[in-house]
Amino acid sequence: MKSPHIFKKFIQYFLQGLIILAPIAITIYAVTALFNFIDNILPSLIGYFSPDLLGTDANGNPKKIPGLGFILVTLIVILVGYISSSFIVSKLVDLFDKVLERTPGIKLLYSTVKDFFEAFAGNKRKFDKSVLVSIETTDVWQIGFITQEDLHEFGLQEYVAVYVPQSYAFTGRLYFVKADRVRLITDISSAEAMKFAISGGVTTIEEDDKKS
Repeated sequence: MKSPHIFKKFIQYFLQGLIILAPIAITIYAVTALFNFIDNILPSLIGYFSPDLLGTDANGNPKKIPGLGFILVTLIVILVGYISSSFIVSKLVDLFDKVLERTPGIKLLYSTVKDFFEAFAGNKRKFDKSVLVSIETTDVWQIGFITQEDLHEFGLQEYVAVYVPQSYAFTGRLYFVKADRVRLITDISSAEAMKFAISGGVTTIEEDDKKS
């Protein structure tokens, strides 16, 4: 076997291994970074409010219990989600929500963060209507998501608001475009459309997620 052929095979196997391992490694790194971030913060908070609860190490710093912070935060989030479904708690949450949304200074930050998370999950999801939108020229189309269909507040009667995500990023751009320059995507789910857009079009559309 000739050396150039061996080198070509070596590069091919290397790229195949990289394609397999890179997503796994990035996912593990992200989860581990979040895990360590929470675990590093919790001992300091507990040590501040209750210095004797965890004790201290040889350097005088609060002792760390690996995994405690991650488990605790996960349980708190699940617990809040569970009890928020009850009538009394839901009313208290609504009251607290209204107070924060009317508090000067806090209102902008709170409402922006709240709307951002509700856009992806919950009963008020905004990214559930995927479309093809033509913005710069009629022959080029981009994947987007209709977030508002009524823009009379902006004096636009025949326009819709379309959010266009950017590939390999958590950012995107908002456009006001005429409704006739938007085509509703009906063959695949919104989740698959988002994944396809963010991946730059290299991901595979799952058959099970195609709309009937």
